[in-house]
Amino acid sequence: MKNTKSKKVVVDYRPPYQTIAWKGDRVVLLDQRLLPGKEKYLACRTGREVAQAIRLMVIRGAPAIGIAAAFGCALEALRIRERQVGRFLRSFEKSCEEIGRARPTAVNLRWALERMRAVCLGQEWQEVELLQEALVAESRKILTEDLETNWRIGQAGSVLIPRRARILTYCNTGTLATGGYGTAAGIIRACWRRGSGKGIEVFACETRPFLQGARLTAWEFIKEGIPVTLITDNMAGHFMREGRIDCVIVGADRVAANGDVANKIGTYSLAVLARKHKIPFYVAAPVSTIDFRCPSGRQIPIEVRDPQEVTHLAGIRIAARGCRAMHPAFDVTPHTLVSALVTEKGVVKPLDRKSLGNLRPDREG
Repeated sequence: MKNTKSKKVVVDYRPPYQTIAWKGDRVVLLDQRLLPGKEKYLACRTGREVAQAIRLMVIRGAPAIGIAAAFGCALEALRIRERQVGRFLRSFEKSCEEIGRARPTAVNLRWALERMRAVCLGQEWQEVELLQEALVAESRKILTEDLETNWRIGQAGSVLIPRRARILTYCNTGTLATGGYGTAAGIIRACWRRGSGKGIEVFACETRPFLQGARLTAWEFIKEGIPVTLITDNMAGHFMREGRIDCVIVGADRVAANGDVANKIGTYSLAVLARKHKIPFYVAAPVSTIDFRCPSGRQIPIEVRDPQEVTHLAGIRIAARGCRAMHPAFDVTPHTLVSALVTEKGVVKPLDRKSLGNLRPDREG
């Protein structure tokens, strides 16, 4: 594993829009359900409203979900009226549990909740007010750290991408899916921002059924002038066979301890196609996405969403009435199909239990 230095980085990038922000007594989310047609922000004043926004995909993307969960916990902490610390902690735990049920597959949600719980357990709190302030500060720190983490991922991964590469990407892994820079899209963004942008070209799969690639990824890249060509999901194999794709870069919602990767449904098919055509298949994700307690992809819970998201598009039925539909929101790509995992700590290859074990938090230092 090539490891990057842990020194403080200076992120010279500020997104042209905010995915999520803390504003006084509320959390403001860019409503991604309305993009690209309308840029509208939704204000949440309770943890329950944040959890609902996560469930309804107002905000999505594993890192962004983690940030939102932390903010939701902070909102609930401010709403708890108990002045006795023990009672406060019991109420706070109930709020964490409710937010934790919002979506099951993305492990960053659980990771963020554990960060917030750790604040409560980190010392003997005597005053509820001080604990509330600490929880708000921790949630905002998670957002700041995410921007720095994704910046590191972009820098580490950009060295893998040759000049003038044709890059296939899937779903949305940019500013909208994170705190402000992106994982897989962050690597593409880092390449583009280096001089002439290495002459890269992006092929974005539309990503049925929620169309994150068409509605979100293409929108992001167009806003920054990055060349992007939209293709339907079933065109990927054709363009690979024609020699039009040099590498595939995707994100992850959970990486198991053995390196198996859960990501948006359809990722596994792309990995199989990439292996068939001898094309590198890269996964970009922060270390917080690695679930060291999950032995393999077989143990990753797969969220099953409303079948109407398959039978309907923008509220309009596109399937025959009476037709059954299924919607597993994620699939699992075996680690053997992944060329490398790019994290803020460097590029990991080969991807297996041993190489990932070096990234465990208890191995640091």
